[in-house]
Amino acid sequence: MTLSPLAACAGPGPVAGAGSGAGSTAGPGLTLALNRSLVSLDNKLNQFDAAVSVQRGVRQALTFIDQKLTVQHVLAERFELTGPTEWTVKLRDGVHYSDGSPVKVEDVSTALQMYQKVPGSFLAGLFPEWPTVTPVDASTFKLVTENPVPTLDYLMANILITPAAANKAEELQGGIGSGPYVVTSANRGTGEYTLQVNDKYWGPAPAIKSVQVRFLPEEANRVVALRSGEVDVIDAISPDAISQLSGLGDVEIQQVPSTRITQLFYNFRKPSGHPLADVRVREALSYAINGPSLIKDVFADSATQARGVVADTLTGAVQTGEYVYDPQKAKQMLEAAGVKDLKIKIIWETGEFANDTSVMEAVVEMLKAVGVQAELQQFQPGGDISKWRQGRGGDWDVLGNGYPGPTGLALTPLQGMFAGTEEKEATRDTYHGYVFPKITAMLQKASRETDRTARDALLATAQKEIWNTWPCMWAFVPKTVIARRKRVQNVLLSPTNSYDLASVRLNG
Repeated sequence: MTLSPLAACAGPGPVAGAGSGAGSTAGPGLTLALNRSLVSLDNKLNQFDAAVSVQRGVRQALTFIDQKLTVQHVLAERFELTGPTEWTVKLRDGVHYSDGSPVKVEDVSTALQMYQKVPGSFLAGLFPEWPTVTPVDASTFKLVTENPVPTLDYLMANILITPAAANKAEELQGGIGSGPYVVTSANRGTGEYTLQVNDKYWGPAPAIKSVQVRFLPEEANRVVALRSGEVDVIDAISPDAISQLSGLGDVEIQQVPSTRITQLFYNFRKPSGHPLADVRVREALSYAINGPSLIKDVFADSATQARGVVADTLTGAVQTGEYVYDPQKAKQMLEAAGVKDLKIKIIWETGEFANDTSVMEAVVEMLKAVGVQAELQQFQPGGDISKWRQGRGGDWDVLGNGYPGPTGLALTPLQGMFAGTEEKEATRDTYHGYVFPKITAMLQKASRETDRTARDALLATAQKEIWNTWPCMWAFVPKTVIARRKRVQNVLLSPTNSYDLASVRLNG
């Protein structure tokens, strides 16, 4: 299908001047191949890391988290804490959408409402509370909260702005945006999109005239496409693919530390009396997993075992423990807990992490060695795993899942995963049923603390308490890796596994 022009995302830094005559300075096209289908042009539900680069190539936020994990202004010229529960924001002069209409204060207010209302919102869990918008003048407003939210400038980088009249409490498939590209064609079914330069862009023109987005789920196909020059950038690369591509003269591997943690996370919706409702059983199963072997043999050292409940690259993260391989201890603890002939179901979505199937098959054998029978159920991208995760599709015991750190702050994923309440669980908006009131109270207190040292101390205590609940059978932190043809330059790859499309350059 063909869409009306849809703008994409601008560069993250301060922007001066308008982008008149953008098309005259643009170069040839760029082709990206994603390992998971881009099913939406905004991020209300879909926070798959690599998709964020394209989604922000569709709509912009007030702020942006750069490759150094610091806040930069985009649509906001000013974003300042002016009171304990009040931020004052001024929109940048002249910011407008690709149809020429201005970005308004009303658009920000509506965006916040739509992100709150969408069922199953990923981002809803990241906010300790939602701010309300109080207009000051045509371009200035206050973001007001009941309690202090000292990290709101980081959090608002995830709220993409759309004209109020066109925004809905759902993933948007069309509309307009405010950035340097417009989307001229899109096919949600195939995951293919075409972006062209926005001649009316309010900021500096991008260097690349067009961007093609393709969905190639099979890694072998992505590698062949990159080697042949059919595509320019691929993501989610396994160690085998890195080895194949590293020796090629016209391909470059780009790696940075990651803020994402990948987990074998337990289902905390199990009834009292179920083996997995017993912390001793959850801990016991962790000893069955030979993490060092997985890291060496499956990941070829392109990942590290997690040493805490979030990635240790995040500000405020602390080491809380180590995953230890001790199958004999696993057997002893299961016996002491009175558990025999345990059967569990492990679910995950294809492409959730590199070499996912190999990892899961190895885990099955490791569990078998301690007397636990594991069944695997693999979901295809775009399937109904989200319903299962909410407890609405079917029963499961362990989920293979990655959780991002989109702000670079430990508080954000801690809030999203572990600050569950009974009220949130009633609507299935907790992270797989994880509700521990004591831990939630700690995280709420930390989220309101304006002194960073005091906040980090509260978070350290909370992380240790979380570890002691044994939320995961095992977890690891993958590196953020892409492969690109050397003609592709200035890819400012962030630990959040995203980059600014408008900053990319092509040589030749």
